[in-house]
Amino acid sequence: MGEEKAGRHGWNAKRVRELRQRLGVSQQQLARRLGVRQQTVSEWETGLYSPKGASVTLLGMVSEEAGPEYRATPDVDEEAGAAV
Repeated sequence: MGEEKAGRHGWNAKRVRELRQRLGVSQQQLARRLGVRQQTVSEWETGLYSPKGASVTLLGMVSEEAGPEYRATPDVDEEAGAAV
């Protein structure tokens, strides 16, 4: 569903899942760190919903532990290489 294109703040299903795996935590553990339910993390990872609001900020903070390649970036049209 939402895996191909990142949300407005750069977090798509694939990036959320990769971040969690890079941190070596379960969905439940990541959910606790972010103050959300495990079901919410699952919904992000399957592309049912995208992180919004404070969750985006918290994901950005948590991603700093994983290294610069996991930080959220603005959406980029990959074919054109331009921000959308």
